[in-house]
Amino acid sequence: MSGFKLPRAIRLDPSDTFVFRRAAEPGEWLVTGSFLFGQADPSALDSKGKAAFRSGFLGVGSFGWSTLAVVTEATQAEREDAIGQLAAHLIDKLGAPDAATAHAAAAEEIAFAASLCDHPAQTLLALHRALEDGEIRERFRTLTPRDASQSEGFRAFEFLEVAGEDDGPLEQVDLLNLEKTS
Repeated sequence: MSGFKLPRAIRLDPSDTFVFRRAAEPGEWLVTGSFLFGQADPSALDSKGKAAFRSGFLGVGSFGWSTLAVVTEATQAEREDAIGQLAAHLIDKLGAPDAATAHAAAAEEIAFAASLCDHPAQTLLALHRALEDGEIRERFRTLTPRDASQSEGFRAFEFLEVAGEDDGPLEQVDLLNLEKTS
């Protein structure tokens, strides 16, 4: 294709629609969005702001948040369009002083987002952002299918048929306290 790869929003379940104030639309291009938190005190954010700070990628079209990104092939035209969309937000929402400054900043953000995509297409990316020693630190994780024969994509859970209640006691798992007992 083009040799470009960019992160795109992917929604494996509806959680982004209630975790974040605004969810990114599936399929839109993403950047990390850490620049939005440069002057913020993460402890002073509301719960949705904290979720965005902790694990959100920023959608360049919607300015909404996505928990996961998927590495995707992109054309030069798509890359330029993403830069233009982000630059418009930098002017409209953040008061960039002029179009040239906004374009340069947007191009830098898109270039950094592209640098995260040094993985095969369809690799999932997750972000963890934290304030450490007064600076924002980002850590990225990847998730890839176990093998190429998995045509259904990524599955976090599988549903299994459970026999009736008369088949013995059900195992009870306390997910909240699981880590405390390890």
